[in-house]
Amino acid sequence: MIYHITEKLSWEGAQEKGKYTAPSLELEGFIHCSTREQIVQTANNFYKGQQDLVLLCIDEDSVTDVLKYEAPVASNDPGAGLLFPHVYAPIDLASVYKVVDFPCESDGSFRLPETL
Repeated sequence: MIYHITEKLSWEGAQEKGKYTAPSLELEGFIHCSTREQIVQTANNFYKGQQDLVLLCIDEDSVTDVLKYEAPVASNDPGAGLLFPHVYAPIDLASVYKVVDFPCESDGSFRLPETL
C-alpha cells in the first residue's frame, strides 16, 4: 500500500473525472506518494496546519507499471536519503482502496489516523 495526501475537494473532483491527478503530475511528471512510515513526516514537512485533507490508500500492485521509488531531487529536502513512491500517471479510482480523513492536531502537526 502507498499513500497520497490531498485535499478533500481534489478527491471529490477526481470522482467526477474518473481518475485522480495532482498538480505535480503536470509540473514534475509524477504524483508524490509515501509509504506508511513516511506519511507523518511528509505531512508535517509540507502540510502543517492544513485542514480538510485526506489520505488516499492506493493499492501498489495496481499501479506497478507507472510506479517508481525515487529519492528527492533537492539535497536539502527533509526526506533526503529516503526513497519515495512516485506515480507517473493519473491514478484510476479503482486503485484507491480506501480514503481516510487526515486532520491536523491543534498545533498543526499530524499523526497517523487510528482508522489507517
